[in-house]
Amino acid sequence: MKLYNTYSLKEEEFRPIKENEVSMYVCGPTVYNHAHIGNARPIVVFDTLRRTFEALGYKVKFVSNFTDVDDKIINKALEEGVSEKEVAERYIKAYNDVRNSLNIIPIDVTPRVTETMDEIIDFIDKLVKGGHAYVVDGDVYFSVESDPKYGELSHQKLDDLNAGARVEVGDLKKNPLDFALWKKTEKGIKWDSPWGEGRPGWHTECVVMIGKEFGGNLIDIHGGGKDLKFPHHENEMAQSECVNGHHLANYWVHNGMLETKGGKMSKSLGNTQWAKDVIAEHGTNLVRWFLLSARYRDSLIYDEETFNAAKTELAKIETALKQVEVKAQTTGNKLSGSCNEEKYQEFLDQMADDLNTPNAYMVIFDTVKLLNQALRVKEVDYEEVSRQYNAIRKMLDVLGIDIKPLVLNEDDLGIYAKWQEAKSNKDFETADKYRSTLTERGIL
Repeated sequence: MKLYNTYSLKEEEFRPIKENEVSMYVCGPTVYNHAHIGNARPIVVFDTLRRTFEALGYKVKFVSNFTDVDDKIINKALEEGVSEKEVAERYIKAYNDVRNSLNIIPIDVTPRVTETMDEIIDFIDKLVKGGHAYVVDGDVYFSVESDPKYGELSHQKLDDLNAGARVEVGDLKKNPLDFALWKKTEKGIKWDSPWGEGRPGWHTECVVMIGKEFGGNLIDIHGGGKDLKFPHHENEMAQSECVNGHHLANYWVHNGMLETKGGKMSKSLGNTQWAKDVIAEHGTNLVRWFLLSARYRDSLIYDEETFNAAKTELAKIETALKQVEVKAQTTGNKLSGSCNEEKYQEFLDQMADDLNTPNAYMVIFDTVKLLNQALRVKEVDYEEVSRQYNAIRKMLDVLGIDIKPLVLNEDDLGIYAKWQEAKSNKDFETADKYRSTLTERGIL
């Protein structure tokens, strides 16, 4: 398996900490609103990465958090006159609904900030006592100058970052790049701490959760969108360096953004569509196929043209599989369990090359071509058909595409036989009626 490591800016051979095991943490959502379709891309990308590892024989532990404490959550709760917990629970459920509707393998652990508060406070205390953080009037800030490696993940020098930084009026930070670990707060939910009542900043929770959920402070893969690389992941890595003396992860994996022709898709820009609505309209399989149609670390344009192209591609595969299922059932033949292992391995090789889904798609279409050729001969060899058919289904399973097999009932088989008979008798008017019925039932 090869993965592009954002830290080294190159593809690297994957070497896990524990043999045949993968520890993977992906930053989850801040739950103050519904997920938009751009938020669905990391859900699908990292689920597919997990599926690929498992297809290659690895055991994967996958953790992804919920940020259920944040200014946006507090403001929404105050606006609605409800508790922060009620807001968080509502959107955690909505996010899980989106995950489930995208056919993901269930996440192993989904920790929450509110359930990790003692560990977060202890971690911040270590930073303060180690001279890497300082207290100002109840707020606690991380000192970026205390980490000589700061900027290595995003490949920026501290001097250059400082040159471009702005000092806000009334800012009590020693350096404008310093970030809040603990915030004194007068409104909304708060906890007791050695520095007074408040709540944690955003950048500490993942470091703490990784140590807690994996039983160690170093994991194989830390993932998320490219927009998290700086400052979020940079700040996470800096805290780990200062407390643990090493990076947080051996491989930093970031997916590219979903964009409109006007630029990045985000809630703040108002150019989003809710993921739940897009999935409801187009279905799980098409949404997954579309989101994986470009290399995961490249940007992907979300517009009618690219979506329709994905729709056409997926339809070709569905049609081929359906033809096999209809032909086998209407002729009384059974498919065997044999598989074109050579093609399946070719597909896995592409997926193991840093999730090269465009090339993996080409292998699928090559196999679809072989399947269609096997169906077009006068005397169909159902063993050969089975080899191609099962290989395609195994490939789709790695992609999380679940095309349900078509099962014909007695009535379907009867109408199909009458349609064939009418065609043989050149009774085209009757044949068209039967064809229309078969089409309505999704058989043709």
